[in-house]
Amino acid sequence: MKHIIILGDGMADWPVESLGNKTLLQYAHTPYMDLLARMGRTGMLKTVQDGFHPGSEVANSAILGYDQNEVYEGRGPLEAASIGVDLAPDDMAIRCNIICLEGDCIKNHSCGRLETAEGDMLIKHLQERLATDPDIVAKHGPVVHFYTGVQYRHLLVINGGSKYLRCTPPHDVPGQPWKPLLVKPDLEAEARSGKQTKLSAQQTADLLNELIVKSQRLLAEHPLNQQRMSEGKDPANSIWPWAGGYRPHMVPLTVTFPQIKRGAVITAVDLIRGIGSLAGLRVIQVPGATGLYDTNYEGKAQAAIKALETDDFVYLHVEASDEAGHDGNLELKLKTIEDLDRRIVGPIYEAVKDKAVAIAVLPDHPTPVAHRTHTNEPIPFLIYAPGIEPDSVETFDEVACQHGVYGQLEKDGFIKELMAID
Repeated sequence: MKHIIILGDGMADWPVESLGNKTLLQYAHTPYMDLLARMGRTGMLKTVQDGFHPGSEVANSAILGYDQNEVYEGRGPLEAASIGVDLAPDDMAIRCNIICLEGDCIKNHSCGRLETAEGDMLIKHLQERLATDPDIVAKHGPVVHFYTGVQYRHLLVINGGSKYLRCTPPHDVPGQPWKPLLVKPDLEAEARSGKQTKLSAQQTADLLNELIVKSQRLLAEHPLNQQRMSEGKDPANSIWPWAGGYRPHMVPLTVTFPQIKRGAVITAVDLIRGIGSLAGLRVIQVPGATGLYDTNYEGKAQAAIKALETDDFVYLHVEASDEAGHDGNLELKLKTIEDLDRRIVGPIYEAVKDKAVAIAVLPDHPTPVAHRTHTNEPIPFLIYAPGIEPDSVETFDEVACQHGVYGQLEKDGFIKELMAID
């Protein structure tokens, strides 16, 4: 039996009054997800372990069975793995968003819509001008390096930096003043760890805050931002570092589950590519995969179908619903859910329904449109395979799946149930 996980990032939601107090999954037209729920088995999954922030790095690695107490190192090292940055033992890698400020507030975490080529231009400018800033080098040494990622999501590596920091994810705080949200040292965590780093937590926080402030002048003056503003677009006018850590130690899925001889991950997001790479999966790049509502759904579906011809396991990740949730865009999020059903789940099911393939569908966490950021409630999941004995659930949503035969799982419970189908 081969296995595929189809993940709609942030797809779960809260009841919405304008939808008759239904969630978006209840309201949306999702005939294929409902069909698989009716023919398969369902349940709820706690993807965010106690004590962890409900980030996609936590939820997606938990879905694959990783204990966060053993592997969690923040988003930065995962994105480093994705873009091929080989971290030294004393490198601290931290996610580096390019965000939009409006006055003294964070307008949004993504500059509205920043193309990767634009992000690359700005990151190279920061590497040339900011990483070599004489004041920074005099105080800290040549320890800063910027790396281009995808769209607004980039990477900052601090050689000898401390990971014991209190950072605020920018997608959690749209509309809030940015100055009170600057990086702070986590002195208690640093003391508990006993780890000695070239830069202390306080020095690392001071360095990151200096980079933030200086980036704002450099980016505001950049011709690209002058052009974006003249076109009525949001300027990409500040960096925002968060979720730093060191290289994690993840046991490959091929070791944990010997039935996986070869596996693949399909995504437009560096973070998920990094998790997949460290989990021992090969990365499949799909042209036109954007991480937004206009992603190449058909290309991703066909890539997954083709991968199942040679691979035992496929992790197919679609970011679109999460971004719509962060934007608070109800209509767009409904569209992304229906697109996932019609353009991903449907074609994959039709292609493999006569083959020995187990299909799981789930979100990683809720991103409620009313809240505009991640929450840690359990999420619904379904597992279908030819010949599986179905439970009584008729639809795929947050309410119906509470009555599924799996009940509520946590930690590696979901992946073990999926992989037990052989």
